[in-house]
Amino acid sequence: MDIMTFNRNFFIVFTIILFSIYQIFSYECGAESPTRITLETTSPQKIALTIGKSIIITSPEPLKRVSLASPEIADSIVLTPHQIYLSGKATGVTNLTLWGTDNKVSAILDLEVSPDISRLKEMLYKILPEEKDLRLTTAHNNITLSGTVSSTSNLSQVLALTEPYLPKDGKIINLLDVSGVYQVMLEVRVAEMSRSLLRRLGFNFNYLSSSGRNIGLSLLNNLTRLPAEGFVNTGGETVVTESINAIFRFLSHGTTWTVFIDALKEGGLLKVLAEPTLITLSGKNANFLAGGEFPVPVPQSGLSNTITIEYKPFGVGLNFTPTVLSSKKISMQVTPEVSELDFANAISISGFIIPALTTRRVSTVIELADGQSFAIAGLLKDDIRETISKFPLLGDIPIIGALFRSSSFRKNETELIVVVTPHLVKPLDTTKQTLPTDQYIEPDDFESYLLGNLEGKAKMKSSSSSTNPDKRLGLEGNFGHIVPK
Repeated sequence: MDIMTFNRNFFIVFTIILFSIYQIFSYECGAESPTRITLETTSPQKIALTIGKSIIITSPEPLKRVSLASPEIADSIVLTPHQIYLSGKATGVTNLTLWGTDNKVSAILDLEVSPDISRLKEMLYKILPEEKDLRLTTAHNNITLSGTVSSTSNLSQVLALTEPYLPKDGKIINLLDVSGVYQVMLEVRVAEMSRSLLRRLGFNFNYLSSSGRNIGLSLLNNLTRLPAEGFVNTGGETVVTESINAIFRFLSHGTTWTVFIDALKEGGLLKVLAEPTLITLSGKNANFLAGGEFPVPVPQSGLSNTITIEYKPFGVGLNFTPTVLSSKKISMQVTPEVSELDFANAISISGFIIPALTTRRVSTVIELADGQSFAIAGLLKDDIRETISKFPLLGDIPIIGALFRSSSFRKNETELIVVVTPHLVKPLDTTKQTLPTDQYIEPDDFESYLLGNLEGKAKMKSSSSSTNPDKRLGLEGNFGHIVPK
């Protein structure tokens, strides 16, 4: 071997050694190199992929063979003996097995492919920038929402924006909490005014001759009626009903004329006012009733002479379900009702008198802000009933015909208004609240026995530094108002 051949071989070996040192140095110190993975055969490593995106895996040892368990989930391409190109295709989990040059397993990688939510995060940030505590994570083909949102309306918007980004057969796992105040206090004022007018005029007469053989009487509208023993056996007397309020008797040549008159004009006025206050959680139902219950007998089928009692409510009732949409808006369903007993249309069952119910009921759904009010008005009712009973021909005679007819005129006017005001409320922090009983002052012996007072007068304060009297008004103050100490 000559000297030139030796120099050439030495130069080649020296160049290979320098290149190897450079490769090792570039793998260990290069800042722009891809992420390296320390391959271990005992514990598989986990790599997260996103659908439509790729990563490059760099191995410090040369690889001879690569195998992907589920090619439909991910795709792998060997770029060099030290680099593998991975891309996500569909959501799921698969394994990537690597073999070295000695045909031994070099590493096993667990690949988890998840949906791409980067655009969803960007959209949520643009549309709802105030939601700083919102968190989005993916698991398989599901999207998990966690953290807190400021209102239920924002929650519905987050769910609506997330749904288009769901993979096929995926679902949204909602772990979000809604912050804010979600206790609603409802102030309700129910007012009803009712006016009634009744005019009634009727005549019955009775004619009896001195011998008792000639008689004549009228029984129009049952103002008078015959006794059960018979007309002749009772000496010509008639039974008078409670409707009669005037009786006149005339004697002429042994003939007796008796006139029974039912003349009445009456008016009535009814005032109903209730101011209930209810508190409930958002989405929960609350109800109120200021009135009572009346018993209704119910015969049992299949059981002879067996009657059970059921109680039906009446009075001023309220049923409402609020939903807090945000800190400035409340949606609620309100159903107020006002009912009263109506004995004019009562029925009788097994000897029991069961009254009917006159009911005013309203149901509506509205949205309004905290502290705003809405009114349900225009609930007017005007009933007019006019009844005339008369004898044919005789009742049609002008002026005199009034003696042969009976008339009744009834008019009822009712107006109902409901005013509702919702408020977002929090529990009170004070240790003591004012009660109606706090204003009661017990009378002493002088005030009770000699003055006859039910309440005592306000006493002077015992503090030596002040001579001002205690200005409590007691229970004789304004009705429905609690005067604090």
